[in-house]
Amino acid sequence: MSNAMNIEEAQRKGDFAIKPEAATPTLNTADWPLLLKNYDKLNVRTGHYTPIPSGCSPLRRELAEYVRYGVINLDKPANPSSHEVVAWVRRILRVEKTGHSGTLDPKVTGCLIVCIDRATRLVKSQQGAGKEYVCVLRLHDAIESEKKLAQTLETLTGALFQRPPLISAVKRQLRIRTIHESKLLEFDNDRHLAVFWVACEAGTYMRTMCVHMGLLLGVGGHMQ
Repeated sequence: MSNAMNIEEAQRKGDFAIKPEAATPTLNTADWPLLLKNYDKLNVRTGHYTPIPSGCSPLRRELAEYVRYGVINLDKPANPSSHEVVAWVRRILRVEKTGHSGTLDPKVTGCLIVCIDRATRLVKSQQGAGKEYVCVLRLHDAIESEKKLAQTLETLTGALFQRPPLISAVKRQLRIRTIHESKLLEFDNDRHLAVFWVACEAGTYMRTMCVHMGLLLGVGGHMQ
């Protein structure tokens, strides 16, 4: 703890700006290979440059600069859409631009990454990253056993054909999405409910996956 405090004090008090120098640094090429002889005379380096006046320690950085390059890891509640949440953040922080890393359905809760102003250029890289979901499946009738449900979930692994639901944020055309891993967490056959975890490619619709699971089980199903 004391070391951390010493580092913090040093960052707050110290000046970390690199100052320009008039002198040219010298190189000793005596022990260099023959082909590199007089290399220091060919490549003349100088200390003259325009210093960056805005450089400073992160602890001394202005709050406005943090906001300008900020990323908010937001736990989205149920009911508001991702677009509404992003608009609220933009209005609260009074910034020009905001963007999110991927649309969550209004009823879905969870991690929504909101990028602010200059950080919006990172949105594409975040959208291409993988996603993880915990989903509640409601079956329309009882099934034989929990083992059959686990086998069905394992079957829906790898590259799958999916068509987005009727109500969705993208065009309804057939596309391929990859399910990397999945695991059945809970199952209640009396109530026809199951909870499972999925690690998948961005753009995978859990609503479509629940419908496919119901079809494979022969009883029908949908996302709760």
